[in-house]
Order: sequence, then C-alpha cells, then structure tokens
Amino acid sequence: MTCGARVVSMVESTSGSTSVNAPGSTAGASSVGNGGSTDPTTGELVNRLTQQTTELVRSEIQLAKTEMTDKAKHAGVGVGLFGGAGIIALYGVGTLIATIILVLSLVMDAWIAALIVTVVLFAIAGVAALLGKKQVGQATPAAPEKTISNVKRDVETVKEGASS
Repeated sequence: MTCGARVVSMVESTSGSTSVNAPGSTAGASSVGNGGSTDPTTGELVNRLTQQTTELVRSEIQLAKTEMTDKAKHAGVGVGLFGGAGIIALYGVGTLIATIILVLSLVMDAWIAALIVTVVLFAIAGVAALLGKKQVGQATPAAPEKTISNVKRDVETVKEGASS
C-alpha cells in the first residue's frame, strides 16, 4: 500500500465511511459502551491513527533515504569524472610537450605542432568535464523531492478528510 493510500485509508476509517482494522486491533468487535453499534470507539480510532501515522512517517523516511542515496551516487560519479578530466588534462600537457612536438616538427614548424596537440588534448578534457557536470547536475537539489511531494499530498489528504 502506498503512503497516500494509507493516509486515505486512515482518513476514511476515522471518518466512519470505511471500516479498516489495524493489524491486531479488535475494532468493530466490541459493542459495549456505544449503544450496540459495531462502530469503533474513540480510543480504537486514536489507536489506529497513531499506528498508521507511525507507519506513514517510517515509510516516508525510508523513501527519503533511498532518494538521497541515489543522488549521492550521481554526485560521486560526477566528482570522479571531474577528477579524471583534471588528470587527463595534466597528462595531456606533459604528452603535448614531449611527443607530438617531435613528430609534427618533422613536417611543420615546431610551434604549430605544439599548438595543434594542445587544442586536441584540451578538447578531450572538456568533454570529460561536461559529462561530469551532467552527473553532478542530476544530484541536485540535494532535497528528497519525491518524499517532500508525498508528504505534502498526505497532509492535504488528511486536511480534506478532517474537514469532511
């Protein structure tokens, strides 16, 4: 049962339109003190409300944990890609100076060969940095958006049930 469905069930059971028994409760079994009616007593309703509210809060906390774990994974991958881009750029500078200048200087001036290699290596580093930025962007905002949305919907459902 989803969080929203539990709130609807909780509101309906407290408003009297639907009889939903909490596990282990004896709601509807006792007719003492309420005129022979099978409606649950106020104490039973409060007990159900307490149990269902606790269950709802626990499930929302679990959803928030799951959502934050997923966002942390994306942030970790993004940071790793940024670090990789920096290392590639660093090695690129060293490789640029040593190798390509020697090879290209055979067919052109040495400074033109060095410039071509520099542009290519920094283009590769730029692509890695853009991929890292995309991963970090998927991790923001750090707030658990789905959980916040569910809690707001649950509060509205409870308010609607209480006013009817």
